[in-house]
Amino acid sequence: MTTLKFKTNVNCGGCIANVTPHLNKVKGIISWKVDTTTPAKIMTVEIEDTNAEAVIVAMKEAGYKADLIL
Repeated sequence: MTTLKFKTNVNCGGCIANVTPHLNKVKGIISWKVDTTTPAKIMTVEIEDTNAEAVIVAMKEAGYKADLIL
């Protein structure tokens, strides 16, 4: 299992509701959460058998951005 962190523009519970179906359909995402209380809106994703690009694409499909933090 790998943990990835992304800077996002997910600001609130409504945004989380919008991205949830997109992230949940990505095979290999074990869990994810967004800290909307910080200015950077950091999303932490636990993955297995997928990659950061799949997460970024799912976020883009939902209308949001996700920039991988290295």
